Amino acid sequence: MPEKDYYKILGIGKNASQDEIKKAFRQLARKHHPDVNPGNKEAEEKFKEINEAFQVLGNSEKRKQYDQFGSSGFKPQDFSGFRWPSFDDLFSDFGFGDIFDIFSGARGAREREGADLRYDIEISLEDVFNGLTTKIEIPHFAKCSTCNGTGAKPGFLKECSECEGVGEIRRMQRNMFANIINVIPCMKCRGTGKIATKLCETCNGEGKIKKIKKIEVKIPKGIDDGQYLRIADGGELGENGGPPGDLYIVVNIKEHKIFERRESDLFCNTTIDLSTAILGGKIKIPTIDGKAKLLFLS
Repeated sequence: MPEKDYYKILGIGKNASQDEIKKAFRQLARKHHPDVNPGNKEAEEKFKEINEAFQVLGNSEKRKQYDQFGSSGFKPQDFSGFRWPSFDDLFSDFGFGDIFDIFSGARGAREREGADLRYDIEISLEDVFNGLTTKIEIPHFAKCSTCNGTGAKPGFLKECSECEGVGEIRRMQRNMFANIINVIPCMKCRGTGKIATKLCETCNGEGKIKKIKKIEVKIPKGIDDGQYLRIADGGELGENGGPPGDLYIVVNIKEHKIFERRESDLFCNTTIDLSTAILGGKIKIPTIDGKAKLLFLS
């Protein structure tokens, strides 16, 4: 058997840790596995080569033997037990769980972003002119501090027996071209991988409780009716560790008794007497922040 550099085959250094060896094999397996490259003989041979390297370097005793004697220290019969593995067999044998974990990197319940919240605030035209800083109260759900969001009474959270803690049910279908994995959330644990044997008494098993959150809001000058302010992460809690949603504060401007706003301009109606209209003169008119004198010319 010709001498082989297993470290070079996996693309790692001689001081690589077991985690680094597994990671290198994992990356190469994704690329060269025959099920990913059907009919590609070159990929098939490459996969056999990297699998052989991993069988040696991934085993501490075989690795010591290889470091001392090289690949010539192994006989062909040392690899005679090798069979063409399925995805599941291959990666579960090497401690990676299963093929879904390797090729998607996903395991357990999927993260979900929390819902966005909307809050409508009504302000006056004077507030638009001056700007406004105010505090608002937002009802929302917060994580239950007693159970830390699990919904279980402390000490009464166990692994789901249906999905074995994965949070998903996976079924493989084989055809002549490829292996197809169907993945659905576990209905028993709702994708969390955990089951509460006793519900949390604080939140009744919901994992969250209703609270009122006080937020200081700064409304800038000149804001238009219907515009909104976005408060990042101010929405509802995410699920399974997902990020919270956002809070949108929608501004509604109350109708003014005197002024009508048209974009950046203000309009108002006023009454003058006949003599001022004919001869001219000064009148006082209201403004948004007081009064002003207006000169009429004849």
